[in-house]
Amino acid sequence: MSSQHNKHFDAILVADIGGTNARFALITDFDSQSNQFIIEHIHKFPSADFGSLESALSSYLEKIPHITPNRACLAVAGPIKAGQVHLTNLGWHFSVSSLKAEFAFKQLEVINDFASFAYAAPYLDCTQNVAVKAGQADKNANIAVMGPGTGFGAACLVQTSQGNAVLSCEAGHISLAAVTDLDRQLINELRKQHNHVSVETVFSGPGIAHLYRAMAAVKGVETKNLDAAQISELANTGECPVCDATLNQFCDWIGSVAGDLSLTFGALGGVFIGGGILPRMQERLLASRFVERFADKGIMSQYTSQIPVTLVTQDNIPLVGAAACLHANSHLN
Repeated sequence: MSSQHNKHFDAILVADIGGTNARFALITDFDSQSNQFIIEHIHKFPSADFGSLESALSSYLEKIPHITPNRACLAVAGPIKAGQVHLTNLGWHFSVSSLKAEFAFKQLEVINDFASFAYAAPYLDCTQNVAVKAGQADKNANIAVMGPGTGFGAACLVQTSQGNAVLSCEAGHISLAAVTDLDRQLINELRKQHNHVSVETVFSGPGIAHLYRAMAAVKGVETKNLDAAQISELANTGECPVCDATLNQFCDWIGSVAGDLSLTFGALGGVFIGGGILPRMQERLLASRFVERFADKGIMSQYTSQIPVTLVTQDNIPLVGAAACLHANSHLN
């Protein structure tokens, strides 16, 4: 982009602030033909190198001294309450209004990582992602995003003629429903260790180990003290049939959860699944009963059958989502 072009288009600062890395970039344009944001000047900093978000942001701005963005959107891996943001893993805390004043932003939005995923959904590049379930998306309908990672996150992009908005929620903490006899047996075992068996109890990094222990108990096999990475390795090498059954059940059962959330959100615009876990289980997910269990909703099975499901593997989702948040609220182009 030439500096002349940048003067015409006010560059927008976007960031992806996680527990491990803080990534900053500039959105310098929006290509309406390809429906893609032009992302430039991407810099990644180890979050632990900085005592605060303010110092990390200052370091980034020093790298682009010729550009002074006056609008910004930050996607953060943490809760935002009453304009206060806590990144507990880092010990970072900041006030949105103080940050806006300190850096003289005319507009500053701070959203969580699943809200950014929801905003990004209409701008994803289908060639970089994996179709899990075929369907016919209604371009004007709601879109649901979800996925297991450290916890289980979900959000909904509500699309109306007045514009787009993101509905954030705590879907990870809804009660996990049993559909099959095996599901019921597993939930009975999980209840012995967990007062409330939620979606996140199973569908998260720690959840894989919870599911493994329940599966071993159901099968009458002695459990070993394994974490998610060890369970995955033993399943993939074929050394542990219980580990293999655990991951297969994980992929099958999350189909039912995704189908439930598609009904909850009215997601006829499609379902996008992300998070840190399922992209690494791509082959297993595609070979599982995910599609069958997603669609199996009794009298609403025809409704769920038409919804496409995509596994999102492309990079830079939080940066795209941060740009899309401002785009949805003020139309860049």
